[in-house]
Amino acid sequence: MSEHIRLIRSSILAEAPYAYAAMAPPGSSLVFLAGACPLDSTGTTRAPGDHAAQAVAALDNLEAALAEIGASLTDVLATRVLVATADRADLVTVWNVVADRFGPHDVPSTLLGVTVLGYPDQLVEIEAVAACDSNP
Repeated sequence: MSEHIRLIRSSILAEAPYAYAAMAPPGSSLVFLAGACPLDSTGTTRAPGDHAAQAVAALDNLEAALAEIGASLTDVLATRVLVATADRADLVTVWNVVADRFGPHDVPSTLLGVTVLGYPDQLVEIEAVAACDSNP
């Protein structure tokens, strides 16, 4: 499916390290994924205090959730990246991990600093919307 997702750039808006919009292919289903958290299989938060390692763990879990529906990161249309911090440097650290994992499939994304996230010691959560075949 991923080869049909259309990432849209802008010649009018400021250059950004992501596409400004994405379009799902005709006939696809939209899948709204819950925020991927940096939890291990027992529900324990991985890498307390480490923004980059938690971003990696959250992305690993996002990829696992996508695999459950036969999808991958290249089927993602948009993300929202939540980082528990008041420090812009932590946002950049997490963003760099996300951007590296998505590579050239630089989907529209929102990066937010938030006060707190739901699990003890949690610093990162990544929400996504994906497009997949309506008849898997």
